[in-house]
Amino acid sequence: MLIDTHCHLDYPDFDGKRQAVAAAAEENGVSVLINPGTHLESSRAALKLGERFDAIFVGVGVHPTESETWTDASLEELRTLADSQKCIAIGEIGLDYYWNKTSPDNQKRLLQQQLDLASEKELPAILHNRESDNDLSDLICEWQRGLDQESALAERPGVLHSFSGSPAMAEKILAHNFFIGITGPVTFKKADQLRDIVKQTPLDKLLVETDSPFLSPEPYRGKQNQPAHVRYVADKIAEVKGMQPEEFYQHSTQNAQRLFAIEKTL
Repeated sequence: MLIDTHCHLDYPDFDGKRQAVAAAAEENGVSVLINPGTHLESSRAALKLGERFDAIFVGVGVHPTESETWTDASLEELRTLADSQKCIAIGEIGLDYYWNKTSPDNQKRLLQQQLDLASEKELPAILHNRESDNDLSDLICEWQRGLDQESALAERPGVLHSFSGSPAMAEKILAHNFFIGITGPVTFKKADQLRDIVKQTPLDKLLVETDSPFLSPEPYRGKQNQPAHVRYVADKIAEVKGMQPEEFYQHSTQNAQRLFAIEKTL
């Protein structure tokens, strides 16, 4: 059994396909799908999917590239959405300096507000990073240090989704109990640095994701991704770790259950 810890089934790419995509995931042993929102409308849509499909759990949040959608009422609505029984995380949140839609200061302000919400709701954060290694790691590690170190949240504060940072960043966030999420690029021929990071990451801190509809692994590179393909990510990690695939499946599933406190029996 596997858990796809990051997919965007609420995106229009899946219109008319969601039932088939969910069925394909189940047929391939992917028993839980975690769908983080990227803005308020996306978070609402994700929660509706969570109500429709038993296998779907949800994060709510505003992605850094959606910072311009933030209003004075956004935080209060996220607070309400986070009370849903299907909400297991705050996210997708973070920093993105590649697209440069809003200033770093504005992005950091929104991220801090949402991290404070994660503290309030005692929910882990699903974190996005693009070309912001130093600022993001500094901010989230400071946040983790500020938590009650005996609390469950301090022990499982969140995940760096689709990790693309440096080895130094990986070492820093792992020291503060964050998990590392791995996506399709780990299967790419030239992804040696990412595979080296996987090799050095403790087994109990690795999660597998698709980021569907993006980042399809080999042999589906260039095509629309879906949760059923998370097995290719898991298989490559098992290869890097020198393990049998089924052994790693068990570890990755237990990691996801622990981070997100998923009570579903698999």
